[in-house]
Amino acid sequence: MSQRLHKIDFPVSKARKYLEPGPVVLLSSQFEDHHDIMTLGWHTILEFSPSLVGCMIANGNYSHELIRQSGQCVINIPSADLVDSVVAIGNCHGDRLDKFDAFHLTPEPAKVVNVPLIDECFASFECQLYDDSMVNNYGFFVFEIVKAHVADKPEFPPTLHYTGEGRFTVMSHTVLDKHRDFKPEMLI
Repeated sequence: MSQRLHKIDFPVSKARKYLEPGPVVLLSSQFEDHHDIMTLGWHTILEFSPSLVGCMIANGNYSHELIRQSGQCVINIPSADLVDSVVAIGNCHGDRLDKFDAFHLTPEPAKVVNVPLIDECFASFECQLYDDSMVNNYGFFVFEIVKAHVADKPEFPPTLHYTGEGRFTVMSHTVLDKHRDFKPEMLI
């Protein structure tokens, strides 16, 4: 039987501590000869087929303009060992320095889009802009993942999850396999 929990009032402005949807990513972008990497925590899966993901990218970010111009990006997922680079990338501006060089990251050519992948990240998803109808009001881009690259090992690398106030949690290697309890149509 589950234990009832005592709950206290909590500031609504800090709800992100519990609601962040997934791992912190490094989003790479490029337009013509200008490229950037930004740290991003606000993203969500929207659809399985086509594979759609939504990302909040404020218009003050250099990447915002590069993506508006190119309609492309790469969502790269770093493991927890890149936490120092993730934080440093989030604390600087791509129009002032080359983040690939500054943080010793290796740009790799993509197969479909004209944006570099980050070789040190265990997964990279090439994306094309799918819907920009919410960009002006909310900075919300909807991308279609058109090509995926994932390291074969480890299957579940430790990922960073931002909880606000400069703190991250790390997803553990513990996997709770409950696939037998799911309806087959829910195993997507």
